Amino acid sequence: MRFRYPDELISIPGGDDSELILEYDEHRCSVYIKAGKSPELFELIWKLTPDEIRREPVKVLGDAWERSYGDLEWKSPEAERPLPWYFAVSNGSDSLPDRSGRFTECFGVMTQPDAFCCWKYSGEEIRLQIDIRNGGKPLHAEGKTIRAADIVFAEYRDVSAFEALGSYCAEISLAPLKTGRIIYGSNNWYYAYGQTDFEEFIKDASQTAGFAEGCENRPFAVVDDGWQINSTNPPWTNNDRFPELTRLSKEISSKGDEPGIWVRFLSDERFALDLPDEARRGKDKKYLDPTHPAVKEHIVSTVKLLVSSGFKLIKHDFSACDILGGWGKDMGDSAVCCGDGFFDKSKTTAQVIKEFYRLILKNAGECLILGCNTVSHLSAGLVHAYRTGDDTSGKEWARTLKMGVNTLAFRLCQNHSFYICDADCVGITGLIDHRLNREWLKLLSMSGTSLFVSCKPDILNNEISGDIKNAFKSASRQEDICEPIDWMETKTPSRYMINGKEIKFEWE
Repeated sequence: MRFRYPDELISIPGGDDSELILEYDEHRCSVYIKAGKSPELFELIWKLTPDEIRREPVKVLGDAWERSYGDLEWKSPEAERPLPWYFAVSNGSDSLPDRSGRFTECFGVMTQPDAFCCWKYSGEEIRLQIDIRNGGKPLHAEGKTIRAADIVFAEYRDVSAFEALGSYCAEISLAPLKTGRIIYGSNNWYYAYGQTDFEEFIKDASQTAGFAEGCENRPFAVVDDGWQINSTNPPWTNNDRFPELTRLSKEISSKGDEPGIWVRFLSDERFALDLPDEARRGKDKKYLDPTHPAVKEHIVSTVKLLVSSGFKLIKHDFSACDILGGWGKDMGDSAVCCGDGFFDKSKTTAQVIKEFYRLILKNAGECLILGCNTVSHLSAGLVHAYRTGDDTSGKEWARTLKMGVNTLAFRLCQNHSFYICDADCVGITGLIDHRLNREWLKLLSMSGTSLFVSCKPDILNNEISGDIKNAFKSASRQEDICEPIDWMETKTPSRYMINGKEIKFEWE
């Protein structure tokens, strides 16, 4: 389907005096909105012509607002199914080697739009909802023209659906950030879960460097939540189990690793007590408003503290939930769960979030940024790496299978076009059968994405250690070409084409 003017333009809740301006050619369209007194939501509707309606069976795949939650899958068309950011319609199956007669149509918006965009596809019509609210409130930007989104339609013939989506993601992405380094290594969350100390983590860092012995790129050793005084929350000061930050980073470096650290920028109950109500958000007023000057200063000072302390990677977490008021899996066709607006009422929610990401990136210098629970389509080009799915586990294999395998397979098409994909860790604690963990470790290491292991010190045997060392050899290069084969039939694909050879993974 080539791009054409929508059949209907609807303002929600109606009666708004905003003006929609569409500039388009046969492939794409720039949507401008000249804001009226209370602009909120707009819907564009395309009624498919008889020639555009697919008469043969097709399946549909959409993306996720932020991380996915083990819920991505190819399904038959459902008129009310929310499809955030982009979606694809495809016939046939990637399990069949013959690609002749295959088609995949893709519909979406370019990365970094100024609006939240959600599609719906019934098979007979296409709907696009454009949300330019300020949080959960109307935008105060009367007379201002917003470039809400750039819509891109594309069609691919005689290729797999995965190849089509890979090409489409490259087409709709603004330039991804260049890292200059390979991102792989360790993260201590899935054996420690916040309950650790300096001595144990340095053992972890030393162990990580040993796994990477002989690799040309140094691994990262990332200390996750638990190094600071309050679990999951600031202030960003070491607790009595961890030394001063500069010493921590130097000790990690001395072991042969690049030091990384976890942080949550927008929740700080102690700091929030000193702020006026207008700088706080949420029912309990404990979340920080990223548009308030005092909060911006707080974010900048935290980034500079971590960078000046010697950390080479910052993993920032929870911001989508802290800003939007909920998890992506609960958002449906609207990405805003919290009814609050922002201190700066003249910016859309998408603009607010992008400015927050840019503020972090600008002050991080050469430090790499890993976004966790950030908004995917707004993160692309503003983070170096991105946690594409919800947490895996060091305790429950079923959770790793659901969250990890699903997000790796279904968002692998975004790798290196949006960001470096991070499908989360291999949790090695002795609580999960290593025969299963070995399969997950092997797939991650050969996927061309980042690989992080979370391996409890002092539980290794020769078999586990050898498996991790082999995985690190691949992960330290990230040169493999990987493509899911059976992803159109299952939510947890087990068949992959890797470097031209089919490999079957045993998940049970």
